[in-house]
Amino acid sequence: MTTEPAGDVGPGSPVERAFATALTPRRERTRERLLDAAFTVFAQHGIHGASIEAVCEAAGFSRGAFYSNFSSKEELFLALAERAMRRQLVSLESVGKELEPDVVRCGAVDHDAIQTILSVVVTDAGDARQWALMRAELELLAMRDPAVGEPFLAQEQTLRTELGAAIGRILRDFGLRFTVDERTAVDLLLSVYESSARAAVVANPEREDGDATPGAAVLSQLVNLLVTNAD
Repeated sequence: MTTEPAGDVGPGSPVERAFATALTPRRERTRERLLDAAFTVFAQHGIHGASIEAVCEAAGFSRGAFYSNFSSKEELFLALAERAMRRQLVSLESVGKELEPDVVRCGAVDHDAIQTILSVVVTDAGDARQWALMRAELELLAMRDPAVGEPFLAQEQTLRTELGAAIGRILRDFGLRFTVDERTAVDLLLSVYESSARAAVVANPEREDGDATPGAAVLSQLVNLLVTNAD
């Protein structure tokens, strides 16, 4: 007598697919090295000028390692964008725990503390130039290719909403709030950052390490416009 395998554990089943796609520690390290290599290669040569072979060579892996993690350069691009935003969310949680409880003193907002929170929303200054180039490449690709544009837009909307909610929670913990809705606040912050980053790259096209993040004066003005007491 034979027994048919249960529908949820046989070949091609959800269980099998879950095991096939699960990220083991080793595969996670491989994926991160590919992302790190792609970040540098794409920023230097653009998505069309950079080959999968160049990314694999920079990471020290074969094409097989690449295709076991990503189906295309476009998917790799989207993974880079998501990783950057996820890192911002992790940084936000850390900053919120480290801030002193007296962010609001005698009814006045401590601008330096709030600037610390808002500055986390922008990409690390050490990668500002490379990320500005990467971002421009990704946005052009998304505008030209609907197959990339649709998932890129959906990913952006989800992650920006999560960023807004995370900052909003931190502000509420200190008796503060945005003067506009959370998503609009994040859009404004990122727009200012991206504009500043692009201008810095255009002004210094040969520099490899330019700090393209908004200065303290710009962030201070944004605090005045976007953050107020909750009551």
